[in-house]
Amino acid sequence: MDNCFDGFAVNIYLDDEGAWLAHFVELPEVSAFGDTPEVTLGELASAWDAVKATYRDEGLPVPVAPARKNYSGAFNVRVDKNLHRALAIEAARLGVSLNAIVVKKLSGIKGATH
Repeated sequence: MDNCFDGFAVNIYLDDEGAWLAHFVELPEVSAFGDTPEVTLGELASAWDAVKATYRDEGLPVPVAPARKNYSGAFNVRVDKNLHRALAIEAARLGVSLNAIVVKKLSGIKGATH
């Protein structure tokens, strides 16, 4: 049943009234319930098929799970100009690019310069 959810993460749990509930983490509005986890996941698969059919019928692109998207590796982040200055100074002192110092800090790997 892994493939029937097209890469979306599923949250499934037992509620206070004893019913199993499931929904996509990335699309919480796609949900289902049932008496057992298996029934609930089957219902979620049916709900997802119906959602995809609705998107297609309306000529809209079907949502793609983050895990299945292609990423370029590039994104822009706006920061305070004082932080920008401090990062640029740190990068210059280390002899690396501003991009390398930001990647190092974002990755949390000490000594990494890309």
